[in-house]
Amino acid sequence: MERNEIYARLNEVFRDVFDEEDLTVTDETTAADVDGWDSHMHITLIDAVEEEFDIRFDMRTVVKMKNVGEMVDEIEKQIS
Repeated sequence: MERNEIYARLNEVFRDVFDEEDLTVTDETTAADVDGWDSHMHITLIDAVEEEFDIRFDMRTVVKMKNVGEMVDEIEKQIS
């Protein structure tokens, strides 16, 4: 799966989780850039991403991810 395909699906997940249909994330997007992305919503987001891509993040990976680009990197690793 190409990175742009991952972003297409990931943007839909973000839009659904944060209930914001115009939301678009990039490699540099962090929690500070998205209204409502707090610790509770982070858990909801991780769960939704895991479900969308049929993957599982371990807790160490979740804690290390600093931006959406790092999340996409991890998704790429797991689906290849």
